[in-house]
Amino acid sequence: MDLLDKFDSIVELRASLPFEKADPFKVVIDEVISETEAIIGGRHTILAGTNNYMGMTFDEGAIDAAKDALDNFGTGTTGSRVLNGTYGGHKALEAAIADFYDMEHCMVFSTGYQANLGMISALGGKDDYVIIDADSHASIYDGCSMGNATIVRFKHNDYENLERRLRRLPEDAGKLLVVEGVYSMLGDAAPLKEILEIGKKYGCMTLVDEAHSMGFCGENGRGVAEQLGVEDLVDFYLGTFSKSVGTVGGFAVSNHPKFDVLRFVSRPYIFTASLPPSVVASATKSIEAIKRSGNRRAHLWENARRLHDGLKNAGFNMCTPEAQSPIIAVHLPDVMQGTKFWERLLLEGVYANMAAPPATPAGMFLLRISVCAQHTTEQIDEIIARFVRTAEAVGMDV
Repeated sequence: MDLLDKFDSIVELRASLPFEKADPFKVVIDEVISETEAIIGGRHTILAGTNNYMGMTFDEGAIDAAKDALDNFGTGTTGSRVLNGTYGGHKALEAAIADFYDMEHCMVFSTGYQANLGMISALGGKDDYVIIDADSHASIYDGCSMGNATIVRFKHNDYENLERRLRRLPEDAGKLLVVEGVYSMLGDAAPLKEILEIGKKYGCMTLVDEAHSMGFCGENGRGVAEQLGVEDLVDFYLGTFSKSVGTVGGFAVSNHPKFDVLRFVSRPYIFTASLPPSVVASATKSIEAIKRSGNRRAHLWENARRLHDGLKNAGFNMCTPEAQSPIIAVHLPDVMQGTKFWERLLLEGVYANMAAPPATPAGMFLLRISVCAQHTTEQIDEIIARFVRTAEAVGMDV
């Protein structure tokens, strides 16, 4: 038997999609002009799907630090953190993140995906329970699969359903409650206060993934927990450098006195090459800059609200009643019309993300926009105008 035969239905579905001049799986960015503009397929394009929330990819301090690290340390470490892969820069980055979150301990992973894999699989052992939101990111699900704990799911953002689930679990069992501050597909924020309070009521340790909220939620940009004033209920924060920080990597922070033992039991930390010195240096500078970026945070929220309200007023079916994050998701009727819409929008000069099941909840087909703090008001208005033109071109009622 051909081991790829099991994927024939996926191949057939992809072949049936009505792409004519563009294919989302083959999009190549030819030239990056700025945080918000690029050349794609020879066309000048507004970038509206990059997760570059704080616009740090061209931060001068981060770029200079990366260049210096390249000159002084070369292109990579060629080893894991527990072998030869810990340089002074890695420890400085961990110190910068711990300071950013006002916590004692930090571990840096090579990706945000690996941070979830490493933390959840290590914390959830035999006879323990890991309780997760049903709409959790794939990395959370995969971290659960990699561990030995029993997995319990509760309905998305439904803290009453969470309490019913927790009430059935053994009182003295080890329990880890894992939630996200902002969910990556719809851009909706979690009711963290209620969720974390219920978790603590039933003896859970708590892990909050702030990947899509770090940088712009809360006074200091720590995420939704800071925004809601419930940081004291969080045992572990998890995040990524591939969103607001503008590079690649992941991290976990905590005040737990035994936190450092995780360096010796987390397989994705032990068995993966550490981040290149240039990435570490740029991430450190970006985090330092984000701490001072109150005005940039304010403009990002202005952009998000302007885009959400503009699309909503134009008649588009929005996935949240208001902008809860810089992720603005538009619900499209079906995969065929959605495919045509995405392609036409790209030809109109706007790059957004096409999102379909199983990545999306409830079988929804989405156009997912991620706003950047460096988008101008004129660019936001132009995105709205091009959405409207695209709907007219594909015959979609809005």
